[in-house]
Amino acid sequence: MKFGWRIIVGSIVGFLGSAFGNIGGIGGGGIFVPMLTLIIGFDTKSAIAISKFMITGGATATVFYNLRQRHPTLDLPVIDYDLALLFQPMLMLGISIGVDFNVIFPEWMLTVLLIILFVGLSIKSFLKGVETWKHETIMKKEARKNSRIDDIATAEDGAHYIHTEGPVKDNTKELRKKVSMVDNIRWKDLGHLFAVWIMILALEIGKNYTTTCSGAYWAVNLLQIPIAVGMSSYQAMRLYKGKRSIASKGDQQPRWRVWQLILFCCCGTLAGTLAGLLGLGGGFILAPLFLGIGIPPQVASATSILAMAFSASMAVVEYYLLKRFPVPYALCLVGVATAASLVGQYLVRKVIAILGRASVIIFVLTFTLCVSAVLLGGVGVVHMIQKIERKEHMGFGNLCMYTAKN
Repeated sequence: MKFGWRIIVGSIVGFLGSAFGNIGGIGGGGIFVPMLTLIIGFDTKSAIAISKFMITGGATATVFYNLRQRHPTLDLPVIDYDLALLFQPMLMLGISIGVDFNVIFPEWMLTVLLIILFVGLSIKSFLKGVETWKHETIMKKEARKNSRIDDIATAEDGAHYIHTEGPVKDNTKELRKKVSMVDNIRWKDLGHLFAVWIMILALEIGKNYTTTCSGAYWAVNLLQIPIAVGMSSYQAMRLYKGKRSIASKGDQQPRWRVWQLILFCCCGTLAGTLAGLLGLGGGFILAPLFLGIGIPPQVASATSILAMAFSASMAVVEYYLLKRFPVPYALCLVGVATAASLVGQYLVRKVIAILGRASVIIFVLTFTLCVSAVLLGGVGVVHMIQKIERKEHMGFGNLCMYTAKN
């Protein structure tokens, strides 16, 4: 491969995919993989590996950007660490399961599953965006109405309004701006997330040095279960007992029931399984799920990206050890994705500040899901037709035989 129009066009597409993907909280893998195969010309395995690398770069840059940001309405960090602790361990466990399933499931089944899933999530996200847009419209009308009332009060007693209301509002803004990144991070919770990441990564690396389908191989695989389930169960128990709360929901704190918490953990595992199965990040399920339980769009995107940064980086280490991608090209494209994520975060916050509508994030998420569905679905259908024409095997694969051959 040489530097030419393919690299230039691919970099532009990758830049847009990373910008939109990280704004919506899903990373952009649904755009990266088709771009790497159709435009630049990588084989599917290398494309998936480089895509994970690009997701990691963009997500990591976005996380560092969000570590300085505050909740849009509450005096809290924009990242909900309690939500991340509940979902991230199960997400990583699910990715390990999904990678194995990717070998077993036939490509036509993955294509059908991908199209159904992305279309369903796109519709759900669009409806949520419309609902949020209507709610914001009502809030803006109420704000204008209150502003007119304040103007009348100002005319009657301008001096009192100036000396009591104005300074209070300004001081509040100044206090929010003065929160440093060090004070904005919940270090203990972040340490727990890193601990889970290190333990599962160590097991995944150790698995590569065992004989496939041997007793040691399955033992190392099964050891991931108590780590992931233990951490998520610990967090779920604290939420159930009221020792911790999903603070980003504000005053609308529900009494979490056992079945709800179990369902959330299962959704985290499902997101990871589908991510590993389809070669994507888990954010395309987590972000819509967070929006569905009432998390503000900015928080849903930031928390989803944090969880995805851990899971994607784990996959990158594994792919690097397996020598699945050319490092120079990968570093170049990761640089593009990293820069794009920072530009996207900066611009979307400017747009939200100007329009006063956080629903912009939801519509960006919907657009990215739709584009990903078309691109990935189209590539999958083309590959399926080619296999039919060549009369290749299209049934279920054998995990042990596949790994032994590779």
